[in-house]
Amino acid sequence: MTEAAITSTGVIGLGAMGLQMARHMVAKGFEVVGTDIDEDAMRRAAGYGVRTLGSAAEVGDHAEIVVLMVATDSQVDDLVRRSGLIERLRPGAVICIASSIAPQTCRDLAAVAAARNIGVIDTPVVLGQEAANNGELTIYVGGEARFVERATPALRAFGRMIIHVGAIGTGQIAKTMNNMLLWACMCANFEVLTLAKSLGADVPKLIEALGQGSGANWSLSRWGFGTGKWAEKDMDVALDIAQHAKVPMPLAGLVDQLAKSINQDRMKALLG
Repeated sequence: MTEAAITSTGVIGLGAMGLQMARHMVAKGFEVVGTDIDEDAMRRAAGYGVRTLGSAAEVGDHAEIVVLMVATDSQVDDLVRRSGLIERLRPGAVICIASSIAPQTCRDLAAVAAARNIGVIDTPVVLGQEAANNGELTIYVGGEARFVERATPALRAFGRMIIHVGAIGTGQIAKTMNNMLLWACMCANFEVLTLAKSLGADVPKLIEALGQGSGANWSLSRWGFGTGKWAEKDMDVALDIAQHAKVPMPLAGLVDQLAKSINQDRMKALLG
């Protein structure tokens, strides 16, 4: 028997990214519920047609697909294990972990939820706030195919590309590898443009020229728009994974240190 189409979704964590996910799902015709500890975030979401609720457990009463977009492993762990969410979700529901967390955390929580016939997949996103605003995120997905298939209509509401990369946790691995490349490029771009400016180059024109060469990269194409805000957290996750895998990452260690000194103001200053 074919499962009924998904009509109701939920978002827990209605900050900058979660709000846009919820907004796009409303626009695509889903009945969307959501919650956040920030009352202002709740008001903004309500303004887009999200039905705001007082707790994660209440979200479980109303949603077939629930997107978690909170900040840390411990917050995700609390939501799945201790908030009452999985006790209130119906069997067959799917939790999508969009937060950037450790792969093992996702695996552990999938096992917990499976005992209640609840699916868990990891669905971290890339391409940043602008892509979230436009509903054009790339979503790396890890988890069982049946759960991925069930959640895909909801993910399509805010994702341009949905890429199923493997078993539970592999979405987080893909996101982490992406981030390592991103921040390495950002650090290299910063050094290159600092040198070029000291030599008298017109940096905006140089960026345009480099964009047509073999050194072109996404960070360079958006120079001055990115903030570097999540570099420290992202690199901490990457280096922790490498430590557990006992894989030396000397370049990543250097990038971790260099990225701490780069911010949007310093990036923009090179354009002047």
